[in-house]
Formats: sequence, C-alpha cells, structure tokens
Amino acid sequence: MASRSSRQSKAPPRDENALFHTQRRKPVPHEFVLEALASRSPATRPMFGCLAVYVGRKIVMILRDRPTARNDNGVWLATTVEHHESLRREFPSMRSIQVFRKPITNWQNLPSDSPDFEESALRACELILAGDPRIGKIPARKRSARR
Repeated sequence: MASRSSRQSKAPPRDENALFHTQRRKPVPHEFVLEALASRSPATRPMFGCLAVYVGRKIVMILRDRPTARNDNGVWLATTVEHHESLRREFPSMRSIQVFRKPITNWQNLPSDSPDFEESALRACELILAGDPRIGKIPARKRSARR
C-alpha cells in the first residue's frame, strides 16, 4: 500500500495570499524621461509592445527597449513630416522608425545607441515642457462599432 505522502498531489504549495498577487510589470524603459516630465504629470499606456507617454491629451513619445529590431530602441517622438527638418537640427541622430518599413514616418526615433541619446532625450523633454508644437499629437478618437 502506498504511503499517504506518495498519494498526495505533486502540486506546489498553495499560497494563502494568492488572490492578492498581481502580474509583475515590465520595467519602464528609459525611466529618466518620465522623471524629466514629472512636473507635467505624464500618463503612460502600453502601445506597440512599448510605453506611450501622454502629456495632457497629447501623445508625445513612446519609450522602447525591446530585444527585437534593436535599432529602433530609444525615444520615439510624435511629430509630423513638416517638423522633421527643424527637429533634426536639434537632434542630429534623429531618424524615422525603421520597424514600420517605410522610408519616412511621422514617428521619429532618438536611438538609444547614439552617443548623445540621454542628452537628446532630455532636450526633447525640455521642448515638451515648453509646449513646443513640433512634438506631440492629439490622437484621433476611436470609433465604437455600430450594431
């Protein structure tokens, strides 16, 4: 006859506080950017597997640090093509996002592997705090499905 211990389930011990456990959040990429924007109370939301940053109603940037397509890691600035040239004078390493496979995109990347990354990201935060109209877009409202 098998002993009582061998008949017991091999399941791991049950945690009495299991109802209160939550899924661990991913670390915030380039968290210093959020600290620099703290006076404007930025909000964040997941987007494209990254972290979108909003100031007021505007999306101003996306923070990305992923193991795939590493050349697009960094700070993505929400802007428009008409502002690329003037922003590139402030951020010489800025370029279009490559993961979208378009030669030019409205999203512009301050790549995390550039030597001036932190300086550029902090300068972008200064521009956002100053209300620079070249950075940030009010997202279009999502339409609910009509039945």
